[in-house]
Amino acid sequence: MTSTHSQLASDEVESEIDHEKAQRGVRLLLEAVGEDPDRDELAETWQRRVPDAFATLTEGQREAAKPTMRTFDAETTDLVVKTDIPVYSLCEHHLLPFFGTVHLAYRPNEEVVGLSKLTRYVRWQSRQLTMQERLTNDIASGLADELDAATVLVEMNATHLCEAMRGIETESTTTTRATAGEPSEAERERFQAAINRTEGQ
Repeated sequence: MTSTHSQLASDEVESEIDHEKAQRGVRLLLEAVGEDPDRDELAETWQRRVPDAFATLTEGQREAAKPTMRTFDAETTDLVVKTDIPVYSLCEHHLLPFFGTVHLAYRPNEEVVGLSKLTRYVRWQSRQLTMQERLTNDIASGLADELDAATVLVEMNATHLCEAMRGIETESTTTTRATAGEPSEAERERFQAAINRTEGQ
Protein backbone atom coordinates (compact mmCIF):
# COMPACT_ATOMS: atom_id res chain seq x y z
CA MET A 1 0.00 0.00 0.00
CA THR A 2 1.39 3.41 -0.92
CA SER A 3 1.73 6.18 1.64
CA THR A 4 -1.10 8.03 -0.09
CA HIS A 5 -3.40 5.02 0.13
CA SER A 6 -2.35 4.49 3.74
CA GLN A 7 -3.22 8.09 4.58
CA LEU A 8 -6.58 7.74 2.87
CA ALA A 9 -7.34 4.60 4.85
CA SER A 10 -6.39 6.39 8.05
CA ASP A 11 -8.59 9.36 7.15
CA GLU A 12 -11.53 7.04 6.48
CA VAL A 13 -11.14 5.44 9.90
CA GLU A 14 -10.83 8.78 11.67
CA SER A 15 -13.87 10.18 9.85
CA GLU A 16 -16.16 7.61 11.46
CA ILE A 17 -17.29 10.08 14.09
CA ASP A 18 -19.94 12.70 13.48
CA HIS A 19 -17.74 15.77 13.03
CA GLU A 20 -20.68 18.14 12.82
CA LYS A 21 -22.01 17.00 16.20
CA ALA A 22 -18.50 17.12 17.65
CA GLN A 23 -18.07 20.69 16.42
CA ARG A 24 -21.40 21.76 17.93
CA GLY A 25 -20.57 20.04 21.20
CA VAL A 26 -17.15 21.62 21.58
CA ARG A 27 -18.53 25.03 20.64
CA LEU A 28 -21.27 24.71 23.26
CA LEU A 29 -18.75 23.65 25.89
CA LEU A 30 -16.56 26.66 25.16
CA GLU A 31 -19.59 28.91 25.48
CA ALA A 32 -20.60 27.17 28.72
CA VAL A 33 -17.28 28.05 30.38
CA GLY A 34 -17.50 31.66 29.26
CA GLU A 35 -15.25 31.53 26.22
CA ASP A 36 -15.88 33.08 22.82
CA PRO A 37 -15.62 30.23 20.26
CA ASP A 38 -15.26 32.76 17.46
CA ARG A 39 -12.11 34.44 18.71
CA ASP A 40 -9.16 33.71 16.47
CA GLU A 41 -7.34 31.49 18.96
CA LEU A 42 -10.35 29.16 19.44
CA ALA A 43 -11.87 28.98 15.97
CA GLU A 44 -9.76 25.99 14.93
CA THR A 45 -10.23 24.39 18.36
CA TRP A 46 -13.91 23.58 17.86
CA GLN A 47 -13.91 23.48 14.06
CA ARG A 48 -11.05 21.01 13.62
CA ARG A 49 -8.58 20.27 16.43
CA VAL A 50 -10.84 18.73 19.10
CA PRO A 51 -13.03 16.74 16.68
CA ASP A 52 -9.91 15.37 14.95
CA ALA A 53 -8.32 14.54 18.31
CA PHE A 54 -11.39 12.64 19.50
CA ALA A 55 -11.57 10.77 16.19
CA THR A 56 -8.09 9.44 16.96
CA LEU A 57 -8.63 8.95 20.70
CA THR A 58 -11.73 6.79 20.15
CA GLU A 59 -10.34 4.51 17.42
CA GLY A 60 -10.61 1.58 19.82
CA GLN A 61 -14.39 1.76 19.46
CA ARG A 62 -14.08 0.95 15.74
CA GLU A 63 -13.14 -2.47 14.41
CA ALA A 64 -11.81 -0.92 11.21
CA ALA A 65 -8.94 0.62 13.20
CA LYS A 66 -7.88 -2.65 14.85
CA PRO A 67 -4.37 -3.72 13.83
CA THR A 68 -4.00 -6.88 11.79
CA MET A 69 -2.56 -9.52 14.11
CA ARG A 70 -0.36 -11.40 11.64
CA THR A 71 0.88 -14.61 13.24
CA PHE A 72 3.75 -17.03 12.69
CA ASP A 73 4.20 -20.68 13.56
CA ALA A 74 5.40 -21.01 17.13
CA GLU A 75 8.57 -23.00 17.71
CA THR A 76 7.86 -23.18 21.42
CA THR A 77 4.93 -22.87 23.81
CA ASP A 78 7.08 -21.02 26.34
CA LEU A 79 5.75 -17.75 27.77
CA VAL A 80 6.24 -14.61 25.63
CA VAL A 81 6.69 -11.51 27.81
CA LYS A 82 6.59 -7.85 26.73
CA THR A 83 6.95 -5.11 29.32
CA ASP A 84 6.72 -1.33 29.54
CA ILE A 85 4.19 -0.74 26.75
CA PRO A 86 2.97 2.88 26.93
CA VAL A 87 -0.77 3.30 27.35
CA TYR A 88 -2.97 6.40 27.03
CA SER A 89 -6.73 6.29 27.45
CA LEU A 90 -9.74 8.42 28.42
CA CYS A 91 -11.71 8.06 31.65
CA GLU A 92 -15.38 7.73 30.76
CA HIS A 93 -16.40 9.57 33.92
CA HIS A 94 -14.64 12.89 33.26
CA LEU A 95 -13.25 12.59 29.69
CA LEU A 96 -9.79 13.18 31.14
CA PRO A 97 -6.76 11.02 30.29
CA PHE A 98 -5.22 8.25 32.30
CA PHE A 99 -1.81 7.03 31.23
CA GLY A 100 1.01 4.72 32.22
CA THR A 101 2.42 1.36 31.20
CA VAL A 102 1.18 -2.12 30.39
CA HIS A 103 3.11 -5.33 30.98
CA LEU A 104 1.79 -8.47 29.31
CA ALA A 105 2.66 -12.08 28.70
CA TYR A 106 1.05 -14.89 26.77
CA ARG A 107 1.59 -18.61 26.27
CA PRO A 108 1.00 -19.41 22.59
CA ASN A 109 -0.77 -22.50 21.38
CA GLU A 110 0.58 -22.93 17.84
CA GLU A 111 1.24 -19.37 16.69
CA VAL A 112 3.00 -16.23 17.88
CA VAL A 113 2.48 -12.63 16.77
CA GLY A 114 5.04 -9.99 15.83
CA LEU A 115 6.10 -8.13 18.96
CA SER A 116 5.22 -4.70 17.57
CA LYS A 117 1.64 -5.90 17.11
CA LEU A 118 1.28 -6.30 20.87
CA THR A 119 2.05 -2.62 21.32
CA ARG A 120 -0.31 -1.68 18.49
CA TYR A 121 -3.08 -3.82 19.98
CA VAL A 122 -2.72 -2.19 23.41
CA ARG A 123 -2.82 1.24 21.77
CA TRP A 124 -5.96 0.35 19.79
CA GLN A 125 -7.77 -1.06 22.85
CA SER A 126 -6.87 1.99 24.91
CA ARG A 127 -8.34 4.48 22.42
CA GLN A 128 -11.85 4.55 23.82
CA LEU A 129 -13.85 5.91 26.74
CA THR A 130 -13.33 3.33 29.45
CA MET A 131 -12.16 2.51 32.97
CA GLN A 132 -8.73 1.15 33.83
CA GLU A 133 -10.17 -2.07 35.24
CA ARG A 134 -12.21 -2.73 32.12
CA LEU A 135 -9.36 -1.84 29.77
CA THR A 136 -7.03 -4.27 31.54
CA ASN A 137 -9.59 -7.04 31.13
CA ASP A 138 -10.29 -6.09 27.51
CA ILE A 139 -6.59 -6.38 26.65
CA ALA A 140 -6.26 -9.79 28.31
CA SER A 141 -9.43 -11.34 26.89
CA GLY A 142 -8.96 -9.69 23.49
CA LEU A 143 -5.42 -10.99 23.07
CA ALA A 144 -6.51 -14.45 24.16
CA ASP A 145 -9.13 -14.43 21.39
CA GLU A 146 -6.93 -12.81 18.73
CA LEU A 147 -3.97 -15.14 19.30
CA ASP A 148 -5.86 -18.22 20.44
CA ALA A 149 -3.45 -18.07 23.37
CA ALA A 150 -3.70 -20.61 26.16
CA THR A 151 -2.90 -17.96 28.78
CA VAL A 152 -2.59 -14.17 28.87
CA LEU A 153 -1.45 -12.07 31.83
CA VAL A 154 -1.76 -8.27 31.90
CA GLU A 155 -0.71 -5.67 34.45
CA MET A 156 -1.45 -1.95 34.01
CA ASN A 157 -0.03 0.90 36.09
CA ALA A 158 -1.64 4.25 35.41
CA THR A 159 -2.01 7.81 36.67
CA HIS A 160 -5.45 9.41 36.34
CA LEU A 161 -5.71 13.12 35.62
CA CYS A 162 -9.24 13.14 37.06
CA GLU A 163 -7.49 12.59 40.41
CA ALA A 164 -4.42 14.72 39.77
CA MET A 165 -6.16 17.78 38.28
CA ARG A 166 -9.44 17.77 40.23
CA GLY A 167 -11.02 16.00 43.20
CA ILE A 168 -8.24 15.10 45.63
CA GLU A 169 -5.67 16.76 43.31
CA THR A 170 -3.08 14.11 44.11
CA GLU A 171 -1.00 12.20 41.58
CA SER A 172 -0.81 8.50 42.35
CA THR A 173 -0.53 5.20 40.51
CA THR A 174 -3.32 2.65 40.21
CA THR A 175 -2.43 -0.97 39.43
CA THR A 176 -4.85 -3.42 37.84
CA ARG A 177 -4.29 -7.01 36.72
CA ALA A 178 -6.22 -9.42 34.53
CA THR A 179 -5.68 -13.00 33.43
CA ALA A 180 -7.18 -15.10 30.66
CA GLY A 181 -6.68 -18.85 30.97
CA GLU A 182 -4.90 -20.53 33.84
CA PRO A 183 -1.20 -19.65 34.11
CA SER A 184 1.02 -21.88 36.18
CA GLU A 185 2.72 -20.57 39.31
CA ALA A 186 6.04 -20.65 37.46
CA GLU A 187 4.56 -18.46 34.67
CA ARG A 188 3.22 -15.99 37.21
CA GLU A 189 6.63 -15.80 38.86
CA ARG A 190 8.40 -15.31 35.54
CA PHE A 191 5.98 -12.55 34.58
CA GLN A 192 6.48 -10.78 37.90
CA ALA A 193 10.25 -11.13 37.64
CA ALA A 194 10.16 -9.48 34.19
CA ILE A 195 8.07 -6.60 35.59
CA ASN A 196 10.48 -6.19 38.50
CA ARG A 197 13.46 -6.00 36.15
CA THR A 198 11.71 -3.38 34.05
CA GLU A 199 10.83 -1.28 37.08
CA GLY A 200 14.34 -1.62 38.51
CA GLN A 201 13.36 -3.51 41.64
